[in-house]
Amino acid sequence: MLSSIEILILAGIQGITEFLPISSAAHLILISKYYAFTNQNLLIDICLHLGSLLAIIVYFRNDLFSFIKNKNFLIKILIGTLPIIPIGYIFYQTGIINQLRNLEVIGWMSLIFGIFLYISDKTKINKRIETEFSNKSAIFIGLFQILALIPGVSRSGITITSGRLLGFNRFDSAKISFFLSIPTLFAASVLGIYNIYEEGSSELNFLAIIAVIFSFIFSYITISLFLNFIKKFSLKIFIIYRIILAIVLLSIVYFPKSFL
Repeated sequence: MLSSIEILILAGIQGITEFLPISSAAHLILISKYYAFTNQNLLIDICLHLGSLLAIIVYFRNDLFSFIKNKNFLIKILIGTLPIIPIGYIFYQTGIINQLRNLEVIGWMSLIFGIFLYISDKTKINKRIETEFSNKSAIFIGLFQILALIPGVSRSGITITSGRLLGFNRFDSAKISFFLSIPTLFAASVLGIYNIYEEGSSELNFLAIIAVIFSFIFSYITISLFLNFIKKFSLKIFIIYRIILAIVLLSIVYFPKSFL
């Protein structure tokens, strides 16, 4: 059974890395390599995602209320989500996702798409989401989001990258990324709630609630700080971090004796 401290660690990883362009999979695998969590079950993972979902809803509550009135934007978000669904289903059903979940793949993907993020962030055009986010834009970003199925790419990173390639400013590219995460996190959260109900274990339910709370706190703080940061600065610090992380991961793969 996971302890509260272990859940706090997992919630921190989930809440921080889910929304930053640095790949949550890379950090989870790297930490799990050196620390064996007692029992990291699927239910706790889903509850961590539920916390992130609630953080997005609370933070962007005004935007979401406006979407109810303006269904066109909501439709665009759903359009942007559609491409990843069938491909994701194939990846998970065939086990491809598990084959890709290794340090070598994650290391190279962190490096390659870190460089890709650097190139896209050089875009000088500053389109606004309110006036220039079209169905074509949604499809373009949605197709790029498929790449996030490969561990190490980073869902946040690739959607921000594609938004920047289209000419959207950093702030709006990040908002599009956050909005696109809602349908996926919602589906996972519904499954999590169902599992909690079916489990019927008060101890597990308590830990699940703790996971949601911790994940919500970390996610909300991360969203707020990240959006405020990119209003003033470029994404260079995240690019440098990705490259350093890639070097560490690939060093573990190709020079394992140095990390024993």
